[in-house]
Amino acid sequence: MMQELGQADVVLFGEQHNDVLAHWLELQVAKDLLKLKKPGQLVLGLEMFERDVQPLVAQYAAGTLADSAFERQARPWPNYATDYRPLLQFARDQHIAVVGTNAPRPFVSAVARGSLKVLDKLPAVDRALLAPLPLKVDYDLPGYKNMAAMFGGDSKTHGAGAQNIIQAQALRDATMAYFINANRQEGQTLLHFNGSYHSDHHDGTGAYLRQYAPTLRVKTLSVVTQEQLQQLDKEQLNVADYVIVVPDDAGKSY
Repeated sequence: MMQELGQADVVLFGEQHNDVLAHWLELQVAKDLLKLKKPGQLVLGLEMFERDVQPLVAQYAAGTLADSAFERQARPWPNYATDYRPLLQFARDQHIAVVGTNAPRPFVSAVARGSLKVLDKLPAVDRALLAPLPLKVDYDLPGYKNMAAMFGGDSKTHGAGAQNIIQAQALRDATMAYFINANRQEGQTLLHFNGSYHSDHHDGTGAYLRQYAPTLRVKTLSVVTQEQLQQLDKEQLNVADYVIVVPDDAGKSY
């Protein structure tokens, strides 16, 4: 697996956000990829930090911003200290660039309430924090179809409320894909950590990556939980290039 990941341009590592073993595995994959790459050839990307705090992420990774200031200003997730801080500390110690890729929450929330049209009049300084607008949404992507089904419809008949939620998800997916591609240089592997729903079945962020950079070599991982570890459950087949199974009674961070 590591040999293949080392040859990829982008690796999308799909996690369940509260899975302690997944976070430990993320750090191990990052460490092993570093061994396979030359200096400067590994970049880390995280869904967990939004584009407007990227200057703080870069300063922290460079060792010029103290932990206390970073945690106070960068709006880290509640499980940052246990689940993501080790990744950033590893990057800082090894001089690895780190990129926060997610769309800022206020814009995502606004789309969820009022559709992508609310972004039409954004000033240039705010547009620079998002994927290029206007954003095209393919409602036939399997992940978006599943979201529509949760609202009791399908990709053709879902109401405005469901459509807005899907558009908000698409804004996250597209923004992550856009800034993954924008922050990877030739010869580098960008290892990106995101919720598995953004990359399972090569969907979501993966679909937008194919749109922005169709020649990129992208590999996906997904960490799933099962009662038994001997055989992959049917619903997990082909969910990613590599499916890592952990027991469902393993520890959770929240």
